[in-house]
Amino acid sequence: MDLVKHYNDLYNISIHEIKKDNYITDPLIDDVTDQRLGITLIIRPSKKVKNNIQKFLDVLKQVDPSQYYYPNSDMHITVMSIISCYNGFALDKISIPDYVDLIKKSLQNIKPFQIHFKGITASTSSNMVQGFPENASLNTLRDNLRQNFKNSNLEQSLDKRYAIQTAHSTIVRFKHELKQKNDFLRTLEDFKDYDFGSFEVNEVLLVFNDWYLRKERTKILEFFSIP
Repeated sequence: MDLVKHYNDLYNISIHEIKKDNYITDPLIDDVTDQRLGITLIIRPSKKVKNNIQKFLDVLKQVDPSQYYYPNSDMHITVMSIISCYNGFALDKISIPDYVDLIKKSLQNIKPFQIHFKGITASTSSNMVQGFPENASLNTLRDNLRQNFKNSNLEQSLDKRYAIQTAHSTIVRFKHELKQKNDFLRTLEDFKDYDFGSFEVNEVLLVFNDWYLRKERTKILEFFSIP
């Protein structure tokens, strides 16, 4: 996949729709009764990179503080949504060691790699930082997971929503109507190519999480070191 073209196309299409007020707000962000839960394999960006993202978010907050902005603790890249969040999922429904073993198998021969966060893109419901892996390691890991889960009887929903191929991190979700839409979009454009920095991926985490991977509702099930 040409990630530059993919991110640019997504940005241009989404901004065009947002300008026409064809964007989606999320009514469940503050819903304390929301019980959509699942398990996800994730990467956490470095503290330095997350702090650079917060500088950008601070600018956006000045324009429109009413939206949902990810704190450092919740920022992540989804390697694979193992079981996509749904109402009624609970850990006692699965055997966690079986999932750990399968992920360990999928990580064999995967080496540490760099991800470069440069620029931002958008959807009609959110804004994301663009991630660019330095090599094919992330895609190889995903392909390993797909194959190994396909050959297992474990509950999973890999690629159920879409076949994940990017290394983006969602950092803003639209919670309310955009108060200062033109200024908000202008700020996005100002940071369209901003360099947030690079970090090395030497571990991945299996977590039990809600839809937004909020710290207070996320439980780490296993750390996996990438040797």
